[in-house]
Amino acid sequence: MQKKNVLKGVLFVGIGASIYGMLATFVKLAYQDGYTTSEVTTSQFVLGLIGLLILNFIQTITSKKSLSSPNSAEVRNLLLAGTSLGCTSLFYYIAVQYINVSVAIVLLMQSVWFSVIVESFITKKIPQIRKIISVIIVLAGTVLATDLVNTQIELDLKGVFWGLMAAASYTLTMFTSNKLATHLPVLRKSIIMLAGGGVVIFLFLIFAQIGPLYIDGLKNFYLNFTENTEHIHAFRYSILWKYGFILALFGTIVPPILFNIGFPNAGLGLGSIVSSLELPVSVTMAFVLLGEKVNAIQWVGIALILFAIVLMNLPSKKEPAVV
Repeated sequence: MQKKNVLKGVLFVGIGASIYGMLATFVKLAYQDGYTTSEVTTSQFVLGLIGLLILNFIQTITSKKSLSSPNSAEVRNLLLAGTSLGCTSLFYYIAVQYINVSVAIVLLMQSVWFSVIVESFITKKIPQIRKIISVIIVLAGTVLATDLVNTQIELDLKGVFWGLMAAASYTLTMFTSNKLATHLPVLRKSIIMLAGGGVVIFLFLIFAQIGPLYIDGLKNFYLNFTENTEHIHAFRYSILWKYGFILALFGTIVPPILFNIGFPNAGLGLGSIVSSLELPVSVTMAFVLLGEKVNAIQWVGIALILFAIVLMNLPSKKEPAVV
């Protein structure tokens, strides 16, 4: 039975990671259709929040036992933690304006070694040798996966900056979501965090799209902030049914639910390894649907990053495997 639960956990985590890995490709397709970052993120968060509210309502009325509710302090902390969730999507989607999806996902995966540094500060302990080696492998893999060895390649520094910002924000999201209000049902916790992220997205909508239409100073500032200078226009609601549903489903509804079902069964170590499927799936989707070129050197770099993730999460001889 235990092996069956582990297999179930691996399956759910793997599917969740694969679905999440497809997300950036659809964002890129939305950009190609002329939609802006604020339209993409707003549609994803609004529809995602509506979807989670509906699922939470169904769960509440069908549950045979009373579900835990958060107190005011937990609501405040989860809302605050949710801002990092909003920032992750926002920074990641800005990054793919300037760089390929295959490069953006590699930059997002820098959260692997960002988390090692954060963990070191929190525990006030030097990381294990194995983790240090894993970080070095990730950095080496990143150089290859972003094709920096090609002297003719020119990466947009704006895209690199926002990609690394997304990785930093993603690291914060992982740490806070695993520490705060762990007794709450997944859907209730996700709704509160998504609401916190929605505040960030709404402020960006005002700053990037609504404000520049009416305020010249803000418009000039925004024109220097993004390349999509011709896309300053009123919010187009067609994004909701054209891309919003699939972005909400793939980004804010299905993967979190699958992860929260899968990780307890697979274990944190094995689950983290399986969740790295997001990287090759994202690159493959970009290659197939967007026609992005991915050479052999880049695939070697991706393989190195995946190897480092496996190495980092394997149990040591002194500690049993987490299942």
